[in-house]
Amino acid sequence: MKMSLRALTAAALAICSVAFAAPRARAQMTLNPHQQALHDIYKELIETNTEDSAGVGSVTKASEQIAARFRAAGYPESDIHLLGPTPDKHSIVVRLHGTGARKPLLLLAHLDVVMALPSDWTTDPFKLVEKDGYYYARGSIDDKAMASIFVANMIRYKKEGFVPDRDIILALTPDEEKSGQLGANWLVQNHKDLIDAAYAINEGGGGSLKNGKPFLQAVQATEKAFTNFTLTVRNPGGHSSVPRPDNAIYQLAEGLVRFEHFKFPVQLNDVTRAFFSGTAAIETPANAAAMRALLRNPNDAAAAATLSKDARYNSMLRTTCVATRLSGGHADNALPQTATALVNCRVFPNVPIDSVRNTIVRVLADTGIAVSPSEKMDPTSPSPLTPELMEPIKTLTRQMFNDVPVIPFMSTGATDGRYLRAGGIPTYGVSGLFLDPADVRAHGRDERVPQKSLYDSQEFLYQLVKMLSTEKPKV
Repeated sequence: MKMSLRALTAAALAICSVAFAAPRARAQMTLNPHQQALHDIYKELIETNTEDSAGVGSVTKASEQIAARFRAAGYPESDIHLLGPTPDKHSIVVRLHGTGARKPLLLLAHLDVVMALPSDWTTDPFKLVEKDGYYYARGSIDDKAMASIFVANMIRYKKEGFVPDRDIILALTPDEEKSGQLGANWLVQNHKDLIDAAYAINEGGGGSLKNGKPFLQAVQATEKAFTNFTLTVRNPGGHSSVPRPDNAIYQLAEGLVRFEHFKFPVQLNDVTRAFFSGTAAIETPANAAAMRALLRNPNDAAAAATLSKDARYNSMLRTTCVATRLSGGHADNALPQTATALVNCRVFPNVPIDSVRNTIVRVLADTGIAVSPSEKMDPTSPSPLTPELMEPIKTLTRQMFNDVPVIPFMSTGATDGRYLRAGGIPTYGVSGLFLDPADVRAHGRDERVPQKSLYDSQEFLYQLVKMLSTEKPKV
């Protein structure tokens, strides 16, 4: 029986990173030497507070600890770079030299985590707790799993004497959970020579479990841009005992109601076409038919209406904007002089931000509602679904995870990949981390990852990077 992907996409597409849980409790794993090496790196990184809050955590401390591990593994100082715009926000960039036959491969992950309140958790969020087949901790998924895996694998390559046909670059950054401006974007703008690559592997993708077994592997190849607009109504106000016929709060509310019922038009690109084409093979008959109809004709209103009933599919079909904050007035007994609303937009790739603002103004249909100017934002194109990358992912997924489908998708959230794409580095979210989408905990309480999934991801990424940096013999 075909099943809906609603649960998968709710987890895999909503944010730059995904948090999932194991299918059932299991005894603590016995680790092989490579897994133990990862465990030790993971534990140290988890237990180094890198909260992206002023005066709380320090990514620099974590970067310094990682640098020490690379030095101990034999990486020369000239290939280890600690740098950043502020003392507590230093990225670490490490290079494993290859033959130079091809342009480098970049491995990207972020070290900062969102705030965790210990009083809300059942475990200490800044201690790696092993319980019932899970690892619990803040950042256990987002994004210290991938960061630790990359570090462990880079050290493993060095110890093995692996000489790739291209340099392999690792960049671990701060600030992703806020803006990325002081992390990945700062590197792109100020030290692109250190990270320039043919393409990058990043967070944002991963696998889904169904009934405890791998179901599909998602590869993020593009993402929406995000931006905010502030809507403001101003009014002379007055005493509340003498209501005016015009009221700032009512005026703003009426505009928001008009906007509530508006939908941006359907759009497709190469990535979302591939997503809907692949997903149609495992969806319910009604949704599958709607997906195929839209692929034939993006203007098919009936098909768009069917898919738009699912909030996640709706967000993949178009630019979306939604009111997320509202305020108005200044005193209980005074007419409001100001009313404001914040509208958060997730913009389809390559759509000009000014055109989104113009649409908001048009739909509000009220010159008395001022809309803030558009932010400056570089458009980013989807990363091409090249066989050089996609075929090894499919081959390895087939070998390790029982031939589950590999489906490209567009993230509706945001990752640091947007800055790399804007800087001319195609970026792909893929991890081999197969997880249960019913238990989403990234940014939330008791974030956790199944132990088996972590170590499966370690082996997947170890093999994938080798496949991508070993030239095939010419026939």
